[in-house]
Amino acid sequence: MTVQPRRPAEPGADELLFVPLGGTGEIGMNLNLYGHAGKWLMVDCGVAFGEHDLPGIEVVMPDPDFILERRDDLVGILLTHAHEDHLGALPYIWPELECPVYATPFTAALLRRKLRDDGVALPAELIEVPLSGRLKIGPFEIELVTLTHSIPEPNAVLLHTACGTVFHTGDWKLDDDPLIGETYDAARLQKLAGEDILAMICDSTNALVPGSAGSEGSVREALDRTLGGLSGRIAVACFASNVARLETIITLAVAHGRKVALVGRSMHRIVAAAREAGYLKDLPAVIDAREIGHLPRDRVLLLCTGSQGEPRAALWRIANGDHPDVVLEEGDTVLFSSRVIPGNEKAIFALYNALSRRGVKVLSDREAEGIHVSGHPCRDELTQMYQWVRPRIAIPVHGESRHMAAQAELARACQVPEVVLAENGAVVRLAPGRAAIVDHVHAGRMVVDGTTLRTTDSPVLRQRRKMVREGSAVIGVVVDSHGDLLSEPRIAAAGLFDCVEEPEVEEAVVAAAEEAVHRASRHDRRDDHALGEAVRLAVRRVLQRELGRRPVVEVQLIRLEE
Repeated sequence: MTVQPRRPAEPGADELLFVPLGGTGEIGMNLNLYGHAGKWLMVDCGVAFGEHDLPGIEVVMPDPDFILERRDDLVGILLTHAHEDHLGALPYIWPELECPVYATPFTAALLRRKLRDDGVALPAELIEVPLSGRLKIGPFEIELVTLTHSIPEPNAVLLHTACGTVFHTGDWKLDDDPLIGETYDAARLQKLAGEDILAMICDSTNALVPGSAGSEGSVREALDRTLGGLSGRIAVACFASNVARLETIITLAVAHGRKVALVGRSMHRIVAAAREAGYLKDLPAVIDAREIGHLPRDRVLLLCTGSQGEPRAALWRIANGDHPDVVLEEGDTVLFSSRVIPGNEKAIFALYNALSRRGVKVLSDREAEGIHVSGHPCRDELTQMYQWVRPRIAIPVHGESRHMAAQAELARACQVPEVVLAENGAVVRLAPGRAAIVDHVHAGRMVVDGTTLRTTDSPVLRQRRKMVREGSAVIGVVVDSHGDLLSEPRIAAAGLFDCVEEPEVEEAVVAAAEEAVHRASRHDRRDDHALGEAVRLAVRRVLQRELGRRPVVEVQLIRLEE
């Protein structure tokens, strides 16, 4: 009998592999795979914001090609919590996988609403798992461990296998007063030291920040002080997913004599999902944003989406006078009870400036201390977790390279025997033997481009980036069957030059196109491709000479047969 060779990165019965396809070396786009006994388990499936070098793109996600090729061996997708960077790619990726999805009640409720809003069929097997639940998924014995974060029901995952146990933290911090939901399961965490944990795969976001992240309870006190000193309309921008923060703001607004309106679709979606999962039962009633015009300005508080400067979110539209129901003006205040996600600085500062130009006062946690705390662990919390878990292997994830390097240094200081700094696409063998990167697999990126999914290196996006950098021009040429011009070539070059103010450029382009046709051989004049290419190169040379740019040039050649 011939033994067939295993495919690259195929996990054997005596192996435990970890393969991050997103979220390692970056913040966002978390997609992690665990391989054991020929099967794979996906932990999280998230997105990130579009970047400045991807014009027209708002959503980026990991390229799932590696696991798509192994979909028959994928036993399920386990979600640690409901943030977009951990589940936001499911509407795009799950239809290609069609495997069971496992989530706790709040995460499942939010996922169902998200999929319905996006017009995606619900997973036939969306399986709700209780907090601290245990279940078996293929060769993996799963146990959830309740932690705290900036959203209800964040879970660490204990993956028990024949090769050892992995503690995958997800996003977390240690908050003794989270206000909404359970606090972290300290008793279970403290028992881990005696259970010989093979590896800890851990959040690195705040690994450079000393101390602790802080508590939602302290934010409530700071917001109470701040709101009490403000007049006019107040708008508060925060992450809609932070249910405790929403509950705090609504409760405090009512205490200060203000009516609250939710502004932005995701605010309504989160509140509905939270109520479905049993949270916010005693939340004071909110009003429709269309009603605020009938109330005195100092009796209104708006809870708005758009804290990251997203161009289609509610706060951006308000700042630019484009919202149908809400107007902010001089004497009003916007509180940013949120942090700046790395990469969003330019958009957020543009939002600050747009509000300031309207005379609106802008307050972030720099001007109003304590109105936001992070949802990720700082160095003291990371140290505490290492002291509880005592893993043999530490693998930092969920952070940029500098964050991961800082956590690796801290893990070594905490006497962790083995530390592996991986990157997206690395195949890390956790067992048997010493942990090591043994292979690399494809780990690219996909983008949502309108209704189409593309890779970031697709010809369409490459050309679009070039058009943004260098501009584009379309030249129309009409010839007869012999290739002789029937009319003067015409050029359209919006955003490249102005035909009225720079007529000399248009004249030079037209002359170059005419000359290219006249100089072409008789054979090339009868060949549409050859003639079009000659015109394209001639026009591009002129534009480079006249404007110092190398634009994308398209030739529309029309041949009129006799």
